Amino acid sequence: MAKSASNRIITTPSSYAKEHYLYVQEVGTLQSLEPHISRRQNLNSYLFFIVLEGSGFVSYEDNRHALTVGDCVWLDCTRPYSHESSAKEPWSLMWVHFYGKEAVNFYDNFLKHSYSFLFHPQNMMAFTDILQHLYQIHSAKSSLMELYANRYLTDLITLCFMENILENQESSSIPEKLKQIHEYLEEHYAEKINLENLSSRFFISKFHLSREYKKIYGTTIGNDLTSKRISHAKSMLRFSNDSIENIALNCGFQDAGYFIKVFKKAENMTPLEYRKKW
Repeated sequence: MAKSASNRIITTPSSYAKEHYLYVQEVGTLQSLEPHISRRQNLNSYLFFIVLEGSGFVSYEDNRHALTVGDCVWLDCTRPYSHESSAKEPWSLMWVHFYGKEAVNFYDNFLKHSYSFLFHPQNMMAFTDILQHLYQIHSAKSSLMELYANRYLTDLITLCFMENILENQESSSIPEKLKQIHEYLEEHYAEKINLENLSSRFFISKFHLSREYKKIYGTTIGNDLTSKRISHAKSMLRFSNDSIENIALNCGFQDAGYFIKVFKKAENMTPLEYRKKW
């Protein structure tokens, strides 16, 4: 007798999709009829699933985790993993296996921020809606199927990041202070700012500030400040006749030469080239 009932669609992506898109390998639903374990490893795939009903377990990174309704899991299938429905409450899942060149970079970035592969979203329907869309478009097999799949998989990954950011903000002891620092950088970008004076002004350890800021905002304070300065410089280049020297000073750069160097690194063109293009 079957241990589970599933509806799945197995796809074979085009060579173009493999080269340029995130693409679906399998997508579907599963209803366990009795306890059973699925074990895999060394698959060039990423698995995302959400528990709709029941409960079970996932083993990953040498740890076993209990799962219940609403829990989401995002796994790198090159690593050993297994999932198992409970005997008392056999579970129902929605899931997708997907891949693509950028999928590796997305997952590496996810781990780099110390986000969790297992999380419980505030809005479960946002995830189930995407999985339903993926199933439907692969059932219909329209000419834009792979383009739509890329869009929905990107949305799915974005939601994984967003939910982990929200969890970190809720568990952090200093989200309000970090918000104040973030706003301070936006208002005072033209001034001389470094980690030491931010630490002193906001009464926070510079090491703690550096770590928590990157965890919440996904970038270092230095990179965020540079990005804000470049953005303001772009506005001045487009909507003023100020010289490069004045723009550099008004945006917090120490001199025009350094401004040009930083701008070119960020935009692949000099400030003057940007002004002419835009």
